[in-house]
Amino acid sequence: MFKEKLEQWKHILRNDIGIDLGTANMLVYVRGKGIVLNEPSVVAVNQKTNQVVAVGTEAKNMLGRTPPHIVAVRPIVDGVISDFEVTEEMIHYLLNKAQSISKKILGPRVVVGVPSGITNVETRAVRDATKNAGASEVHIVEEPMAAAIGMHLPINEPLGNMVIDIGGGTADIAVISLGGVVASKNVRVAGDKLNTDISSYIRNEFKIVIGEKTAEEIKVTVTSLLLGKVSLETQARGRDLITGLPREVVVTDSDIRDAISHSIERLVESTKEVLEITPPEILSDIMHRGIYLAGGGALIKGFAEVLSEEIKMPVYIADDPLTCVVRGTGIILENIEKFKDILIADENNVSNKTH
Repeated sequence: MFKEKLEQWKHILRNDIGIDLGTANMLVYVRGKGIVLNEPSVVAVNQKTNQVVAVGTEAKNMLGRTPPHIVAVRPIVDGVISDFEVTEEMIHYLLNKAQSISKKILGPRVVVGVPSGITNVETRAVRDATKNAGASEVHIVEEPMAAAIGMHLPINEPLGNMVIDIGGGTADIAVISLGGVVASKNVRVAGDKLNTDISSYIRNEFKIVIGEKTAEEIKVTVTSLLLGKVSLETQARGRDLITGLPREVVVTDSDIRDAISHSIERLVESTKEVLEITPPEILSDIMHRGIYLAGGGALIKGFAEVLSEEIKMPVYIADDPLTCVVRGTGIILENIEKFKDILIADENNVSNKTH
């Protein structure tokens, strides 16, 4: 009775916050408020003072436009923390912003989505950074699992569910059944790799150097894996490699198909590899139910069709694929007891219980 009352008081006095700590974007869900924040995972740091100057959209606007002593960095690389202190500052910013929307006395309970296959050290880094940023309780969940929950797939039933979450730094391919991951693969081929492919192609073919933001804009504007009746095209502005002067060229969807073809092939091959190690009964479920795409990569025009053609199975794009993971963390927060078995265990707590 006392325990139930204590939980009720905790719910009144603290926020429940879900975070999708992505390589490209960070999304925040507050229980009772929905998704309250969707900003780029970029932090601007003054190297003279080691102070954080800006976080999120404000910091992304500084990319490529800062004086030498101010550096705009991405503290999450390939889905894992590369700079602990800066990540801590970023999470602190997220929690502060979420807490200001719904003021509570106690530190928040937080569920954070991380890539599948993350190591114990990397998991501990996420947990420590979140606790140091002010969270009273931290739970970690693998992103494909959170995405499946966000898509309302029956993950706790004896049914095979296959999810491909293509984010900014990594693509998570996972087969889920009875609340567990049966087979999975984490591939470092995602949005950022496609941007790099586009930059390299334009440098080699047109002899122009373009920035990261320009490559991202080109990818969003003209990428299509299907041959259309009308060619898509956009202008790419950059620095001429030969003259060093600004130059503009026209880039078409055909150019982008050539640029990213190798990365798309790798995603398709990785999906086949996961299917090859999936038990036959679960495989028959997936053949019947299809594969679900989440993350920003799901929005690549024609990717679902190309994948479906290659693996001879139906492929579906989730409703609002960009928010699947953070919506999943929200559902977990509302039913923490129901989903506790899918959360990554805190090694410290486990070791304390065993001794």
